[in-house]
Amino acid sequence: MSARLAVLAILAAMVIYGANFAVTRLGTQYGLTPGDLAAARFGIAGFLLLPVFVRHGISTCAGLGWRRGVVLAITGGAVMTLCMNTGLKFAPAAHGAALGPGTVTTVGVVFAMVAAGVAPPLLSVLGLATILAGLATIAIAGSTSGGSNVPLGDALFFVTGLLWGFYPILLHRWRVGPMVSAAIVAVLSLVYLPIWLAGGVSHLAAVPLWMVLFQCFFQGILNSIVGLWLWGHAVKTLGASRTQLFPPLIPVLGTLFAIPILGEIPGPLQGLGVLLIVGGILTSLLGARLRARKTASA
Repeated sequence: MSARLAVLAILAAMVIYGANFAVTRLGTQYGLTPGDLAAARFGIAGFLLLPVFVRHGISTCAGLGWRRGVVLAITGGAVMTLCMNTGLKFAPAAHGAALGPGTVTTVGVVFAMVAAGVAPPLLSVLGLATILAGLATIAIAGSTSGGSNVPLGDALFFVTGLLWGFYPILLHRWRVGPMVSAAIVAVLSLVYLPIWLAGGVSHLAAVPLWMVLFQCFFQGILNSIVGLWLWGHAVKTLGASRTQLFPPLIPVLGTLFAIPILGEIPGPLQGLGVLLIVGGILTSLLGARLRARKTASA
């Protein structure tokens, strides 16, 4: 894959993950429960990626080991997805698009600092402080406007970001490929399907068929397979440091998609919070990149 195609691939992945917040919230507005959306995501992806899982070894959980596989599935699978989907039932999509990636970057900066045992670059500290200011701004906006459940939704987005933040750390430490990791997460998350069916809280019968099919396609194929595949191939060509420059597009795209799809126009405080988080993410990534260059030259 050429560098130009790799850039197009990572941009396409950012569009998918940016639109995910608005598309998922749209499903909840049509009556789909968070459990319905999680079932659509992993029910489709789990069965499609089952051959990949089997080919890499059932007894070894696709070569990763069952203990590690379960941990990986918790951070990137049904638990994380249910937190995000439930949050989107209560809070605007723009909150999720900003709080999730913002918390992910915060987890990454803190983990890098702890793992290295040294103080992070000044730019990373400044970026982290800016992200925290953005998170606080959105929390204040949610507590002073909208429904009474908005703070609950924001808290769930924060938990989503914590889980999502550890997912790439585990992938890096355990050296798991993008498609294998997607197969592990999707196949292990199939255990949620009988729980969902036994719960008896599905609203599929009351939702238009086109919306159910659309959510199955977006959640199960675009979100869980295509997006990860595009991201993984971009990393192979551009490298991890260069592809890290693109995730700040997620909150921007998430906010923009929420306007035509949901009619959610962010208020002044919400808009300020999104801008602070995007600026903080960019600053943190710049600091990490400069530190990496300095270490390499040394």
